[in-house]
Amino acid sequence: MTKRKALIFVGTALGLALAVSGYEWLTNWRFHEDTDDAYLRSDITSISPKVGGHVADLAVTDNQHVRKGQLLLRIDDRDYRARVAEMQALVAAREAALANLEARIALQQSNVSAAEARVGSASAEVVRSRADLARSRALVRDQFVSRQMLDTHQADSLKATSAMRAAEATAQASRREFAVLDSEHAMDLAQLDQARAQLEAARLDLAHTVVTAPVDGVVGNRGVEVGEYVRPGTPLLSVVPLTHVWVEANFKETQIAHMRPGQPVGVSIDAFPGQEIAGRVDSLSPASGADFSLLPPDNATGNFTKVVQRIPVKILLDPGRALAGKLRPGMSAVVTVDTHGRAVASAGDAPKLADGAP
Repeated sequence: MTKRKALIFVGTALGLALAVSGYEWLTNWRFHEDTDDAYLRSDITSISPKVGGHVADLAVTDNQHVRKGQLLLRIDDRDYRARVAEMQALVAAREAALANLEARIALQQSNVSAAEARVGSASAEVVRSRADLARSRALVRDQFVSRQMLDTHQADSLKATSAMRAAEATAQASRREFAVLDSEHAMDLAQLDQARAQLEAARLDLAHTVVTAPVDGVVGNRGVEVGEYVRPGTPLLSVVPLTHVWVEANFKETQIAHMRPGQPVGVSIDAFPGQEIAGRVDSLSPASGADFSLLPPDNATGNFTKVVQRIPVKILLDPGRALAGKLRPGMSAVVTVDTHGRAVASAGDAPKLADGAP
């Protein structure tokens, strides 16, 4: 009997264990999707200079914490200071030339006004002389004045007409000269604007000789030393913001059917076993990792072997998490997504891509 009771007890225990396991699988485990193809990521900022030159000062070392705006390095700025001085002199010369031209324009405006006044005076003289000539002709017919007086008035009329034409020609020439000066003024203004733009560009280049940290973080991947010549756009070092680290988990395409943003995630970092970090699904990649590779697979020709693709899923870690400041981009992780509630998920709860579209 004792042996039989033992067998019954063992069988009952196994049955209970199987029942509990089955219940747990039905209510919990079957809604969990996990992968160990996951790594920590961060917005690593590559620091490159905007101007070239020799590095005069390197203010940071490897793995040093820096604040936003803190000096990282300084490029020799003597050439750039000379360029700024040259552009300042050019701007001053353009301003002086413009001031001189504006003075000439003002003088020419006075000349135009004087010439137009002379035209008016000459025109009045023409009117007077023609009136005198008309009276003289009438008086000559009645023999009240001599023929000599008529000749004098005719000469005066011709002289007044010639003087008016000369005054009009002078006024026209003055107006043309004014128009030429006005066009030169527009050109000088454009040249002054160009010189000022060149000065501003020179000042920007001078300012860019000082390279500062764009964000808070830790310096890494430093590949520059004092005295080296650097070119614009050459990566010199990186700044890693350790306060904003997330997980990129590559799930099989067969695992993401019921994933959606906001679902809870458990994250275990290989470097810190036994310490699980809570997080949540942020978004799903718009394409598989293979499509973003340097050489995407081409299955249009040759033999085809179907391979399950992996979809990157971005997972944000909860703020105030454990291990804050200890996590490093590139660390391996194991993540488990709780997709519980998928049976009642509506169309609006479908998985969303990185752009938020269903």
